[in-house]
Amino acid sequence: MSVTTNDTRPKLSLAEIINMSVGFFGIQFGWDLQRANMGRIYENLGANPDQVPLLFLAAPLTGLLVQPVIGYLSDKTWHPRWGRRRPYFMIGALISSIALVFMPHSSALWMAAGLLWVLDVFGNVAMEPFRAFVTDKLPDSQVNRGFIMQSLMIGLGGSIASALPWLMKNIFHFQNTAVPGEIPENVQWSFYLGAFFFLAAVLYTVFTSKEYPPQDPVEKETTQGTSKGFWGGFNEIMHALATMPPKMKVISLVQFFTWPGLFLMWFYYTTAVAVNVFGGRDAGDPVYAAGADFGSLTLAYYSVVTFLFALVLPAIADRLGRKATHALCLLAGALGLISVAWVTDKYMLYACMTGVGIAWASILSMPYAMLSGVLPRDKVGIYMGIFNFFIVLPEIIASLGFGWLMRNVLHNDRLLAVQVGGGLMIVAAVICFLFVKERKD
Repeated sequence: MSVTTNDTRPKLSLAEIINMSVGFFGIQFGWDLQRANMGRIYENLGANPDQVPLLFLAAPLTGLLVQPVIGYLSDKTWHPRWGRRRPYFMIGALISSIALVFMPHSSALWMAAGLLWVLDVFGNVAMEPFRAFVTDKLPDSQVNRGFIMQSLMIGLGGSIASALPWLMKNIFHFQNTAVPGEIPENVQWSFYLGAFFFLAAVLYTVFTSKEYPPQDPVEKETTQGTSKGFWGGFNEIMHALATMPPKMKVISLVQFFTWPGLFLMWFYYTTAVAVNVFGGRDAGDPVYAAGADFGSLTLAYYSVVTFLFALVLPAIADRLGRKATHALCLLAGALGLISVAWVTDKYMLYACMTGVGIAWASILSMPYAMLSGVLPRDKVGIYMGIFNFFIVLPEIIASLGFGWLMRNVLHNDRLLAVQVGGGLMIVAAVICFLFVKERKD
């Protein structure tokens, strides 16, 4: 039963917090399927390693626009039955699931890149309001619990999604190799299951969670059709960007250096394991396929670490403070990425991914917890969208520039690319520890 506190919002039970977080399980299922497998799909369709970053470009470019716009629109939305954020959850999940079904049937690079664009756009439509959903629903005393529950769901969804290609090959005996220009059966079936879980989990949250109608006059005004049109919305987003709270600016800089490390891992890790650790030649080589499947399995393992570490992360943050906790977790992730190049036995990859899992648990919660209390309540959606600029911008930069670095500096060495990501994560950890201001209490 809900218990009322001094906050005008009721305190929710654990079951209610789980219900409102299950949708993130499905969203992360879709994200991790693409992260673990898109590099492999692109190489199956004939892409060279230096082409892979550019093939990821359309999605972040669109996300740069989608995230603040969806945040702005969801701030302005209210429906007596569907609420404020849930219509965006449902529309985004439906179209993303359709893209997941069609992705493994891509017959050319342009088709795979186009479907990835659709998947990223509508994945963001579903995901972006979820961060604001926590702030909408929970009183301040439960905000940390809400974000940590999202981290748990993300870890659970990511672990299953990343393991699916390996499970499909080793448990269900689907083929993990294919002729050039086709996608292996185990990857195809992984995407079909991903589409089901994405849609089912989001619909579960939509139908089991309610939203509160606007109460105060200012909030009512923002949700009763007072939009000033396209330019009014654009000006409001630009004004919010120009007037970001100082603490948000520093945390955004931490995000800016954190996420390239993750993107480079998702671009190259599974294929690096296939080539550098297993010694595979190309996408048609069974050794390469076995290495890529094992790489996906170790990505599943880091999601399990994320799930487990999220259980103890609040206690660590209470003891050390949020910024120190986040900085230490980022250093653990950096060590994990850099140490991939030291692997002499494939099972050592689990040790590397332990560090990444610790970092991922913190990345999913601590930056948002550090923002707690900083953002104006009637513009949480806009500011969460702007905050995600600093996730999308590094991906755009990596997509535009890293192909040249891969070709001319790193000589298409995938492992070196993963290590560069680890180095950038160290920079993020230093900025977090030195420049984020935190109250002593």
